[in-house]
Amino acid sequence: MPWLEPVTLEGPHAKLEPLTHEHHDGLVTAVKDGGLWDLWYTSVPHPDKMKAEIDRRLGLQAAASMLPFTVRQPNGAIAGMTTYMNVDTPNKRVEIGSTWYRKAVQRTPLNTQCKLLLLQHAFESLNCIAVEFRTHFFNQQSRAAIARLGAKQDGILRNHSVAPNGTLRDTVVFSIINSEWPTVKAHLTYQLTKARA
Repeated sequence: MPWLEPVTLEGPHAKLEPLTHEHHDGLVTAVKDGGLWDLWYTSVPHPDKMKAEIDRRLGLQAAASMLPFTVRQPNGAIAGMTTYMNVDTPNKRVEIGSTWYRKAVQRTPLNTQCKLLLLQHAFESLNCIAVEFRTHFFNQQSRAAIARLGAKQDGILRNHSVAPNGTLRDTVVFSIINSEWPTVKAHLTYQLTKARA
């Protein structure tokens, strides 16, 4: 029995459901909001390549190295995608990544809700010892958002990979470890309580 199995996670500001091909058209609509694929330091799929991206993520799920989700807004509209990735079953570690959201929901409680749901499932259901976050050195918005969650920077993997445009990517690695989870959970829950006030 696999360690990670498809699951639906839901809170007041977002719903995460297992990715399927039925989400294709909604994901295409979402990714067009803001032309997200144009950011050179991210790997957001172009609308024309959404089917291939769904295939890629589902293939990694079949290989037990990823658990992909479609993110929905409270009104049911598709907001984007996120995953558990780089799954390390023996060591009970996952990375939360390959995340993108339509422009309309950026800087709203949706991302905080998604991260709370994913972290809670990772630490309280999967018994993870650590959860990682990784981002491009030049993605200042992502780095700041990860730090706001309460994750701590572990370091920078220099020349970690080659980007599609041929540039070399320095990857900034953050993590939350299991002993930090109660404090991080209290922090994120407080942030969402403030958002509902």
